[in-house]
Amino acid sequence: MLPSEDAASLKMQRRSRPTVHVDAFLYYEDEVDSQCEKGMMSRSYCVDCGSYRTAPLDFVSHSFCIAELQFLFNNVLPDLTRRLLLDVGFRLGAVLYGGYLYSSASRLVGVEISQEFVRLQKLMVEKYRFSDRVQVLHADISTQDVLLQNSDVLIMNVFEFFMEPAEQCKVWRFIMQTFRKKGSLLVTVPSLQEALSALQEALQPGWVEELPLDYDVYLGKDVDPDALRQIHLYRVM
Repeated sequence: MLPSEDAASLKMQRRSRPTVHVDAFLYYEDEVDSQCEKGMMSRSYCVDCGSYRTAPLDFVSHSFCIAELQFLFNNVLPDLTRRLLLDVGFRLGAVLYGGYLYSSASRLVGVEISQEFVRLQKLMVEKYRFSDRVQVLHADISTQDVLLQNSDVLIMNVFEFFMEPAEQCKVWRFIMQTFRKKGSLLVTVPSLQEALSALQEALQPGWVEELPLDYDVYLGKDVDPDALRQIHLYRVM
């Protein structure tokens, strides 16, 4: 706007919400989007101070969503009849309950170090009568060598937010040394290579081999394909 358009400027300043004049003849929507991406313009403002210097938040989930659970049990894992599935760090129980509904696993065991989550999930297991197949344990996975040795499927939704790097390395070494039953399956998010390289930890040679997955399966228009590609499947050699 030009300096002579002071009346229009004053009216814009009096609006209940901050307003910016963007001439549609000069700026197409794509150009506005491009300028916003570069930080030269903004579609948002701070409700506390009115500043246009804002940025979108990153969202992170520490659980599988329902579509990812369907992908895991219907497309990633084989028939789990008479098999034991172990979920490390079950939090809200997504894998345990997904496994109960979407698989025929005979036992679904979750290990969680947080007493609060264990208490909550014990209530849920009792309330919805999942106890015939679901069991939750309050423990550090590093103390569960027998359970790891007997598990047919191990789910590792990596715990980088919940442990310091040195502790993560300790847990990974324990798992690589203990989860050794030939033919057992390991599911990780993200890949083993990505998780371990971030810790500068070596993958033990000859431990597992990665199995190919079909990430192009259609699970609905709202499914994020990039999230599915974070899921990786390995077989103990």
